[in-house]
Amino acid sequence: MNRREMLKATGMAIAGTTLLGANAFANESNNNDIAKRKKALIIGAHPDDPETGCGGTMILLRQAGYEVVSVYMTKGQGGIVGKSHDEAAEIRTREGINACKILDARPIFMSQIDGNCEINKSRYVEMRELIAAEQPDIVFTHWPIDSHPDHRVCSLLVYDAWRRLDYCFNLYYFEVMSGTQTQLFQPTDYVDITAVATQKREACYCHESQNIVPLYEEWHETMERFRGLEFRCKYAEAFIHLRRDNSDIFN
Repeated sequence: MNRREMLKATGMAIAGTTLLGANAFANESNNNDIAKRKKALIIGAHPDDPETGCGGTMILLRQAGYEVVSVYMTKGQGGIVGKSHDEAAEIRTREGINACKILDARPIFMSQIDGNCEINKSRYVEMRELIAAEQPDIVFTHWPIDSHPDHRVCSLLVYDAWRRLDYCFNLYYFEVMSGTQTQLFQPTDYVDITAVATQKREACYCHESQNIVPLYEEWHETMERFRGLEFRCKYAEAFIHLRRDNSDIFN
């Protein structure tokens, strides 16, 4: 049995969650590092990004006793053709809230505008203050190499907060629609979401305004199956864990 097979068989997170097994979060009684973590923030640019990127992991975290917070940087104002920003924001906010009910997560909606997200001094402060107030132990957000500019903005704002808050939480990147949006994603970590894949799908399907059913089947479920093949399970979510000792080149 090689190291990957051993980790998958035990479902344990070894050496600071280098690789997350099928039951990594459920085994916190056997893992002191996991046991100390009690809050996770999943920060996405738009309503539906946290759910599609790591909805299965969100469910498993809740089952393990974590408080899970789904942070939407925008309210999806530009995401419905033929609707004004206010109308779209109302619809997509409601969809996000409904999805969070299924995931048992607490939603937070930030003040950026869908399609016009900014990186500037005040936006850096806004993201940093939100994360500092929540005091998470683990944060998931977009991978910065992405075709969608709002995803890139979100990723960089979170990265800056991680550095300025003295690396006080574990930072993971998730993928969305890899190949057409997320690019050059080479996972370091996997979570087997087979047992909760149906619940994740139900949460994602709350985003009816996004023509979500065909999009999910074509992109998201395909991605889950592909990552499952890599991790030798049916459905998986994949992540890149950014460690402080791997980011020294940026210091």
